[in-house]
Amino acid sequence: MIRVAYFGLPLGALLLARDGVTPSWIVLSPTDAPGRRRVAHRLGVPVLDARDMDARALSSSIDAAIAERTPELIVSWYYTRRIEERWLRAARLGGVGAHPSLLPRHRGPNPFFAAIDEGDRVTGVTVHRLTAAYDEGDVLATEELVVGERDAWELARALDRPSLRLLRRVARELAAGGSLPGTPQDEASATWAPEPYGELTRADFGWTTERVLRRVRALSPVPGVAIEIRGVDLFVTRAEATRDYPAALVAGEAAVGERVVIRTGDGGLVVTRATVVDGEDGIVMNGEELAEQLSAP
Repeated sequence: MIRVAYFGLPLGALLLARDGVTPSWIVLSPTDAPGRRRVAHRLGVPVLDARDMDARALSSSIDAAIAERTPELIVSWYYTRRIEERWLRAARLGGVGAHPSLLPRHRGPNPFFAAIDEGDRVTGVTVHRLTAAYDEGDVLATEELVVGERDAWELARALDRPSLRLLRRVARELAAGGSLPGTPQDEASATWAPEPYGELTRADFGWTTERVLRRVRALSPVPGVAIEIRGVDLFVTRAEATRDYPAALVAGEAAVGERVVIRTGDGGLVVTRATVVDGEDGIVMNGEELAEQLSAP
């Protein structure tokens, strides 16, 4: 078997070892995830934890690990920092990673938001060659998934298993000496999927109901769509379409009774879950609780 360096969440390293592709050393993503202690105890290989090290110290430690145990292949699964080009060049077979979209569509940090917000019927996962630029390497394998009515968190979870399954398959083939020719990405079809900030956390209620609900799902469970009703700041994290709303409402206006209804460009929606801003904290409420809160003097 070849020498593999692994970057990412603990589960990926554990499953690679189960496949017989035990990493020679591991760099854990700074993202909180279970399995950190298990990796160190079960695999018995050097482990660097990006959560516990600043960028300079981590970079120096990775340089030292490469000098001591030069990998032939780098495998990445949800590693949230840049894997430097010099590290990739040091590995004879380069690096491979999984991205939760069908590249080149939705390159970038939040393809879950982008796929839902832009109304994609199908998304998926891509295993690709790692390069100096994010998500631009040759495509090695893909798997599709219907988006459906999932919110961003549900879509992310639904893509975890196929992304890891596909990455493990590619790693096994390369570790066994197989050749996997990649397909260059079509730059003309490339899109970028940024983290949603500013206007991307809001909705134009002159949009159709379906379009507003896509934005709500894309931002759920956090942060949600930012709105203000009766002077109360809140984030809508779940809503349903309705045709039952006061006729006098115009797009963007809300009616508060036993429920909270907001008029859209072609109908209305009922808020069924929201986070009400309370100082630095937020209070999560269902639709009935929100209506009661907004109805209070």
